[in-house]
Amino acid sequence: MKTVKETPTFTHKQLAINCFNASWDLLDNTERSSEEAEEMINLAHTSFWHWTKVVDHTSQNLSIGYWQLSRVYAVAELGERALYYGDRCLEVSLANEIEPFYIGYAYEALCRANALLEKNDLAKEQYNFAMEYAQLVKVEKSKESLIKDLDSIWDNR
Repeated sequence: MKTVKETPTFTHKQLAINCFNASWDLLDNTERSSEEAEEMINLAHTSFWHWTKVVDHTSQNLSIGYWQLSRVYAVAELGERALYYGDRCLEVSLANEIEPFYIGYAYEALCRANALLEKNDLAKEQYNFAMEYAQLVKVEKSKESLIKDLDSIWDNR
């Protein structure tokens, strides 16, 4: 099991970042156990909660947190939960007019969740929205990451 780095004095921001990164490490593990999947989900929730306690947190921080929650539930094959957090991600992203990269990833989260739930028409619609936002991303490497993640949705389906 992954451990979160400890420091003598914790801040909500440090804990949010540490838990996010630890959850991400488990996301990258393609052969995770059920215990690791549960830990990955718990870490994502803990990260998100700590971000909400950071005084100067941004809508972008919340969008990223909701996206990670959607992704961990998707890889744990809990489609309804993935869909819930994907919806929250999109809601925060659109309401606060954050960068197209993050809105694209909100649609990616919804696309992934709906593909998992075999709601293919909705998934394809959200894929198209995500691709529209991907074209608005100015940083080429970021655009490529978003498109690669979108294209990976149907790899194992």
